Amino acid sequence: MLLYLADLLTGWESGFRVFQYLTFRSILSTLTALIISFMVGPTMIRRLSAKNIGQKVRELGPESHFSKAGTPTMGGTLILVAIGISTLLWADWQNRYVWAVLFVTLCFGVIGFIDDYRKITEGNSKGLSARAKLLWQSLVAVVTAVFLFNTSTIAAETQFIVPFVKAVMVDMGWVYVVLAYFVIVGTSNAVNLTDGLDGLAIMPTVLVGGALGIFAYASGNANFAAYLGIPSLPGVGELVVFCGALVGAGLGFLWFNAYPAQVFMGDVGALALGGALGTLAVLVRQEIVLMIMGGVFVMETVSVMLQVLSFKLTGKRIFRMAPIHHHFELRGWPEPRIIVRFWIISVILVLVGLATLKLR
Repeated sequence: MLLYLADLLTGWESGFRVFQYLTFRSILSTLTALIISFMVGPTMIRRLSAKNIGQKVRELGPESHFSKAGTPTMGGTLILVAIGISTLLWADWQNRYVWAVLFVTLCFGVIGFIDDYRKITEGNSKGLSARAKLLWQSLVAVVTAVFLFNTSTIAAETQFIVPFVKAVMVDMGWVYVVLAYFVIVGTSNAVNLTDGLDGLAIMPTVLVGGALGIFAYASGNANFAAYLGIPSLPGVGELVVFCGALVGAGLGFLWFNAYPAQVFMGDVGALALGGALGTLAVLVRQEIVLMIMGGVFVMETVSVMLQVLSFKLTGKRIFRMAPIHHHFELRGWPEPRIIVRFWIISVILVLVGLATLKLR
């Protein structure tokens, strides 16, 4: 919105031309989301506490989590507000990539909100059934994927890119829709599984979101894309503004979510942020790189899958509890140690993912 206002003011004062620069608007987007989080956060936490919107702890969870019962949850609403306002203020409203990622983020946030609300009103930790949750996620993901496929204008928008190999770009046709669906829904649920300790999910999300912003900026610049050997995608650079908002909102939320947490993200935040990361990866054509950079999310998801498979086949469990962060808790690791070590792993994996920009 402010981009158009700056365009009008440029006729009177040339200094307003600075708002045309994508890097400048992405910085402003980050700062705007951060400031909104700092300003709204304390009030939101007080209101959540006043309305007894507290966390319901699973009876089968680690005993150390029982003391967290009643901590305000649904704090992911703060993240969505900050991302939404900041993106709408600083992004180009004519860019379909921005609307696509906003659509998925907000819709998945609504699904998570309903899930959290049911947990609170019904007094248990189950919320929406897994089938209902997956159904609505699938509907949003498929609608988005079909929209992107039908509005694509160049082949690179729907090609499958293999990192480390410059010349491999496979035309997928309608398989693009299937891939996009699995990436968006899978990432959403992976982030949700990771969100089990104070600050555990939000920092890797911020790191991966920031890195995908770098991919978006490079892919949106024809010169950088040609130099790095990645697909040139006109207009995708505008996603840097959204990524900046995600980083700012995430860091602002971490201020209140760091151990010991004053507020929990809830499904309203975890599902939305995971959907955002999956959509960003699809838009910049870096699905494999997302799996590398989001290795913590992959590890958490695979641990659950292995645990379920092992128990069904052998009647025995591989881990003391899944997702894997609970396994380390039951081995006696203090919660802050698990969180920080997972953050360190995320930093390393994000650096590896960024290295693929040059190693092609």
